[in-house]
Amino acid sequence: MGMNHALIKAENIHRGYSIGKKRVEVLKGIDLEIQKGEKVFLCGPSGAGKTTLMYTLAGLEHPDQGKVIIEGQDLYQLPKKVQSILRNTRMAYIFQNYYLLPELTAVENVLIPALIGGKQDTQAALDALKRVGLDHRSDHLPAELSGGEQQRVAIARALVNKPEIIFADEPTGNLDSKNGEEVMRLLLELSDEDGSTLVVVTHDTSLSRYGDRTMIVTDGVIANDEVGTAQ
Repeated sequence: MGMNHALIKAENIHRGYSIGKKRVEVLKGIDLEIQKGEKVFLCGPSGAGKTTLMYTLAGLEHPDQGKVIIEGQDLYQLPKKVQSILRNTRMAYIFQNYYLLPELTAVENVLIPALIGGKQDTQAALDALKRVGLDHRSDHLPAELSGGEQQRVAIARALVNKPEIIFADEPTGNLDSKNGEEVMRLLLELSDEDGSTLVVVTHDTSLSRYGDRTMIVTDGVIANDEVGTAQ
C-alpha cells in the first residue's frame, strides 16, 4: 500500500480541553493510517483518549492541531456543509447507548439515515433489519426490545446507507459478554460483506482479536499497533 492509498490518515493530531484554569491534553500527536476494508480496534484504558481519537477521525471533534485525511481530502478543511454530507453518506456511527428514538419502531429508526438523505426507502430498512436477524421485530418500539436487539437495530441503521466507514464507540459496552460477542461478530461479518472499513473503540481487548489490527492508545499516543490474529 502506497502512502497515498490510506482511506483514513491522521497526521500529528492534538486535542485538549480546558477545565477551568486547567488544560488537559488528551491526544498528543497521533499519526495513523487505516486502509480501505480494514477492521481496526482502538483499545486502551479509560481516559487514554481512544474515544476522542475516534470522534476526531469521524469528523465529530475538530482537532486543535494536525490533519485528518479521508480519501485524500483534508476533512476539517472542507466546508461545514460538505463535512456534513460526508458524515451522512459515507460514514455511519454506532454508540454504546444505541440512541434509538423511543417513539419510533425498529424499522422507522433504521429509516432515519435515508430520510436525512431525502429518500424514504422502507424496503432498504427492512432488508437491513433482516441482515441483523430482526425483521420479525420491525414494528416493535425500542422499549419492547432487549439491549442486544436494540444494538442490532442500531447496526441496521448504520448499515442502511451502505457507508464506506463505520465508527463504533464501545458498541458492546452495555451488553453482557455473550450478547456483546454476538453483536461484535455480527458487525464484523456485515461490514466484511459490504467491504466497509470498521473502526471500533472498546476497552474489551478480548473482542479486539476479531479485528485486523489493534491500536493501543495510552496517555494520548498510540503505544502499540498490532496486526490482529483474526479467527
